[in-house]
Amino acid sequence: MDPAINFSLARNRMVEAQIARRGVRDPRVLAAMRMVPRELFIAPIFKELAYEDGALPIAEGQSISQPYIVAAMLEAAGLETDSKVLEIGAGSGYVTALLGRVADRVFAVERHATLTEAARERLRALGYDNVELRTADGSDGWPEAAPFDAIIVSAGGPQVPQTLKDQLEIGGRLVMPVGLADEQRLLRVVRLGLNDFKLRDLGAVRFVKLVGAGGWKEPRH
Repeated sequence: MDPAINFSLARNRMVEAQIARRGVRDPRVLAAMRMVPRELFIAPIFKELAYEDGALPIAEGQSISQPYIVAAMLEAAGLETDSKVLEIGAGSGYVTALLGRVADRVFAVERHATLTEAARERLRALGYDNVELRTADGSDGWPEAAPFDAIIVSAGGPQVPQTLKDQLEIGGRLVMPVGLADEQRLLRVVRLGLNDFKLRDLGAVRFVKLVGAGGWKEPRH
């Protein structure tokens, strides 16, 4: 059997068994998870694990997140076809690609230049024209492109940076892991007014650190 067909079947099985069966219902999120080839966003040695429900290591000591958690975050963000979305922690570009399938415009920030360039090349090769990436401190967001209908933060911080909250549209949703360096709670923040935010705890998660002015300090080498 063609390896591409094997991956396609594996994607569908993953979506049904690991995502839809566990409660994710948004049809556009599920469709995106079925369409985006996760195996192209990881190292070749991990391709056989592409559709297992677990995080996998990528370059620069980072990781590609567990598929179920990714889907749950996208659903919690309440994305629409005309949404403008900010992603913090683009990593390999996998979540960026999913967002590009669900939303209208995606702005993605990654602090490691090597990851930014690799993600940009993958997304270009896959034909994405509604995604912009740049290398910067993710906790600063992307002020000149704000406000955003949704913000997805794929890294855990000690608190939600005020700069990111300020870049939310009124009615916008931010989804981010918040807590200790090695264990967080996944929070959904809805901006109700200029200085009025509603928080909901979505459960325990574990992400790499959000490093930057609004997160954890840069590690010493």
